[in-house]
Amino acid sequence: MALLRCPAKDHRIYLDNAATSYPKPVEVVKAMTHFLSEIGANPGRSGHRCSVEAARVIYAAREAVAALFNAPDPLRVVFTANVTESLNLALYGLLRPGDHVITSSMEHNSVMRPLRALEQQGVLVSVAACSAQGQLDPLQVERAICPQTRLIVLNHASNVCGGLLPVAEVGALARQRGVLLLTDEAQTAGAYPVDMQAAQIDLLAFTGHKSLYGPMGTGGLIIGERVDLEQLKPLKQGGTGSRSEQEVQPAFLPDRYESGTPNAVGLAGLCAGIHWVLRQGVERLRTLEESLCQELLDGLAAIPGITLYGGLSAASRTATIAFNLQGMQPSEVGLRLDEEYGILCRVGLHCAPAAHRTLGSFPGGSVRLSLGAATSRRQVQAAIKALTRLASEGRAR
Repeated sequence: MALLRCPAKDHRIYLDNAATSYPKPVEVVKAMTHFLSEIGANPGRSGHRCSVEAARVIYAAREAVAALFNAPDPLRVVFTANVTESLNLALYGLLRPGDHVITSSMEHNSVMRPLRALEQQGVLVSVAACSAQGQLDPLQVERAICPQTRLIVLNHASNVCGGLLPVAEVGALARQRGVLLLTDEAQTAGAYPVDMQAAQIDLLAFTGHKSLYGPMGTGGLIIGERVDLEQLKPLKQGGTGSRSEQEVQPAFLPDRYESGTPNAVGLAGLCAGIHWVLRQGVERLRTLEESLCQELLDGLAAIPGITLYGGLSAASRTATIAFNLQGMQPSEVGLRLDEEYGILCRVGLHCAPAAHRTLGSFPGGSVRLSLGAATSRRQVQAAIKALTRLASEGRAR
């Protein structure tokens, strides 16, 4: 049974949760409405009661993030607009000309584009090759480490096919070799258990609007204790509400990396979303989504003329599935799923051309179905039926 319910009048089948989750828990909407109607002030910029209450809301969000990921200290949670900004803060903040960084061939452009830009500035970039199913052997990373290696950056799960990378194994390897590990948890935060300290993650980037069930415009970077703040440059500088007598950026956390008025109403929603996830239990959410994902994988695998990417085991992926149908372009499949069956998905290259090259779906891309807490077994069966019909038509062409 789905944990979230869509509005009664909404007859669509929403299978695009890897882009952003829908619907949000009612608690998220209430928290944001309460902030706008009852608090409304700028946190940290004034001493009156509403400003103080706004600051409490943001600190509660830091505590929620720290609890979810087992971060060392809520003050090491730096809020950003999204995971892309978080990754840019870490990559541009740490890497200098002559430094070496290792990533995988399954990364999103939020990693690849900053790395390619830094490469033009003299940073050395190695891409560890993943298998055609999107799996990474940690030995590929180990072989790429050299004396200049400063950072390893990996997504925990692919946004294309959901495939999980061996973050904990690479974390242990990085710790042994004195290298920092940065993880992109956009697809796993809230959907898969993530323990920052157990996995030996030094920098953890997350976004709020996917499986944390918060609003768009929220995210963050958790900075581990092995990271030298003197070496991690801010991405932006400006007003923080602290040390206002100084014209230099504060050196302490989180202010060193948080300039400008924060998205307080969004963070109120994020805090409520994380608390909803914690109440449900990440393990429980994972179990429910894995079961539905396996049912969908099995149903799709039985359809003649379908190509599935990333393997057939739901245990080795998040609840995200990429595929193509014989005789049909991904764009046609997505359009017809929407117009004829009310099934909403995503098609194309998913801002991850490197991953599609690895999986063999470049340049055409694929169709992607991604499940969430509101997905029901009935919806999964409806998707299988719809794609069975479309695949039959495609084979007949």
